[in-house]
Formats: sequence, C-alpha cells, structure tokens
Amino acid sequence: MDLRIVSRVLLLRAAWRRRDQWDATEIAAHQEHALQELRRAAYAGSGFYRRHHAGLQEAPFDQLPPVTKADLMRHFDEAVTAPGLKLADVEQHLRSLAAEDGDPGVPWRGRWWTAATAGTAGPRGTFIWNRSEWATVVASYARANDWAGIKAGPGRPLKLALVTSRVPTHQSAVLGASLRSGLVPTLRLDVAAPIGETVAALNGFQPRVLVGYPSALGPLAVEQLAGRLRILPQAVMSAAEVLTPVAAEELEKAWGSAPVDVYAATETAGIASPCVYRNRHLYEDLLIVEPVDQGGNPVPPGETGAKVLVTVLFSRTIPLIRYEMSDNVRLGGRGCPCGRSFTLLEDIEGRIEDVLELPGTAGPVRVHPIVFHHVLDQAAAGGWQVVQEPAGLRVLLLGLAAGNTAQGVQAAVAGALHAAGVIGTPVDVGMVDHLERTPLGKAPFVRRLRR
Repeated sequence: MDLRIVSRVLLLRAAWRRRDQWDATEIAAHQEHALQELRRAAYAGSGFYRRHHAGLQEAPFDQLPPVTKADLMRHFDEAVTAPGLKLADVEQHLRSLAAEDGDPGVPWRGRWWTAATAGTAGPRGTFIWNRSEWATVVASYARANDWAGIKAGPGRPLKLALVTSRVPTHQSAVLGASLRSGLVPTLRLDVAAPIGETVAALNGFQPRVLVGYPSALGPLAVEQLAGRLRILPQAVMSAAEVLTPVAAEELEKAWGSAPVDVYAATETAGIASPCVYRNRHLYEDLLIVEPVDQGGNPVPPGETGAKVLVTVLFSRTIPLIRYEMSDNVRLGGRGCPCGRSFTLLEDIEGRIEDVLELPGTAGPVRVHPIVFHHVLDQAAAGGWQVVQEPAGLRVLLLGLAAGNTAQGVQAAVAGALHAAGVIGTPVDVGMVDHLERTPLGKAPFVRRLRR
C-alpha cells in the first residue's frame, strides 16, 4: 500500500469519527460548504460543467440539471479538471492492465487510480481519482468496518478476504490491491472460481472479515453449514448486489452475526453502511443522495424512488454533481440508538434495468424483481436468476430448498405474474450448477438475452 495513502486514510478515519457526533444542523452546514467548494472547482476546471450549468452557476442546487454516465463519457476530456487527461489514454491503460493482469494498486503515471464499470447498467463508465480522492474512497470503505464495530490498527491487523472480481479494472480489485499491507493482509479470490478452490483458500487464510457479492456469499454459507468451510470471521460484508432478507438470514445462520450490507458504487465509493444496531446510515458528509421519481421529482422519506441523484462532495478530477444512478432506494428519517444523526437508508430494491416489461391485458406490464423475490428467495437453495428470452421467461435455480419442486416453482412464478397482470408469458424452470455472471463477476437477478 502507498504509505501516503495509509497516513491519509488514518487521518480521515480519526476526523470522521468526530463527525459521528454531528446533529442534523451540523451535517447540513457541512454539506452546504462542501457543495460550494465542489461547484467552484467544477466551474473553474471543467468546461463540461460550465456549459452544463450555463446560466445556473448561482442557482439553487435543486435547479441544476442531472448528469448521466453517458453524458460524462461522451464529454470526458472536458469534464475532467486535470489538463491533458484524456479518455483514450485512460482506456489504453485499463486495456493494458487487463491484458497483462497488472497490479491495479499501483497508481497510473504515479498519481492516478482508475476503475471501470462493466456497462451492464447502461454505457461503460471509466473513472479516475487523484491521491487525495483515492484515500477518501479507501476511507469510505473502511468506515463500514468502524461503524460495524470492527477494530483494526497497529498490532491488530485486519485479515481481509474478498470474493469479488479479479478483473484488475474493477474497483473491488483496485481497492483490494491498494489495501494489501502488513496492516491489512488481503486475500483476493475470484468469484467465478470453483467453489472448492475458494473454500480451501479461505480455510487456509482464516479471515477476520469476509467481503463478497451476495451471490458469492450464499454458496459459501452453504459450505459453512455443511462443515466444508471452517472460518470464523468477525464480520461478513455484502456489497455490489442486492442482499435479500432471506439471503441475510442464511449468512447469519452460517456465521452467527448479521451481515454488514454496504451500499456503494464505482463512481461514488461508499454510500451507506449499517451501525451495530443494524440501521444503515448514509454517508452524508461525503455525498448528497436524492431519490427521485421517473420525472426527476424528489420523493419523500418512506417512498422508493425510480432512480437516485448522487453528488460526491469530494470529487474533483471528475466532478459528480447530481449524477444519475438507476438504483431504487428508500430513505427514512434520522435518529438511532448508536447516536448518529445521518439519514437512514431503509431499503435498496435494485435497479430500474431489472424491471421487466411483459405483455398484459391492457398493454405492457412493468414487473419489478420483488415479484420474483417473493417466490424464489424461499424456493432456491443457493440462488436464482430470471432470464427474459423471446419465447418467455427462464428461471434458473441453484438447487431447490427443502419442500420445493421445479413444477411447484413454475406454478408459483406463473401465478405471481398472473396476479401482476401479465398474460401470455410462458415460464420454464431449470436447475443449474452456476449462475451467469457479468464481465465483472456479478450475478444479476434479472437478465435479458440480446436478440
């Protein structure tokens, strides 16, 4: 790990612990000041934002137009604030890193950390951070440990195992490579590797903290309960995919404590994580999070948005101001026995891309993944996927939970679709030994086959 990153992360964590005592007024004042600094930097260094906010540079924040990933990628060279930084050069670096299986923890040109999204939720996105920003990214993930009560430091190393993507352009790989040190001995495992290899590696390493996609942690919980996996992590952290209540129960059954469900994204880094009371709090000192409806209008607390606008208060190289993400999230109020006043994140229901349009009696019916969760979370032993094909829906199950049959699952899914107003959509159920994953190793609940 870069020693300057280490020292910066330690300083940030100490400062952020003091912020845990802020009340709502102090949080709002900090956001207002940080937002002014962000807008000032964006208008000074980014031709894209000067044009995107033309005539609105003194306007209230909620009047600023959102920005999409496609907007930023089309105008990357003028969106960045670092002169001479070109998307073509960054992409070439990422291609070389992937082709050579390079070390993503080593900064490009000695000063930049880079990562890319897979492009499964819209266009591929390429993002870049300077040293100060990357330290904040790392510290945002370390905060999840702090809030969950996981102690680490000199004399108490944090043995960390990540079962995520080994693709060196994925942020989890960059993060894992950046953390690797005597303070944080790190084992990086490929989520797509055979389960037996992963079990053997984890048994040998004995992590204090196990981090992975829910689709990777579920099969490992099965191995733990069967006695083949024998680890005693202090905490199990779920990230990058929706963690359902049923999956959370299985992880708790396997390891004796509730999983720490971290909400994060490549573009934003950590967004929210739970405290010891299992309440998930937003990192409001680092971001402004706005759930909105399909028309871009704010939704009140307690209501799930169709998408979310996120402003990253520490972003400078690529300013992110009201950046649009397709996540469906629901915010709550404030107040928690832990003493933090940061807003509660009540639920994450997935992404708008996971919503299927199927034929109905009065036209297309939008079917949210929750329709499938209600049936399949209890029926599948190790995970599931719904694949939309031209001829209908194919349900893939990693085994059946006790008391279920393929015919019963087919009838239950068909009944749930009928209750949602869907007609004329055949459902086929099949058993598989693995779920299809994206290029970055995630296993989405819903997939569409390209025609």
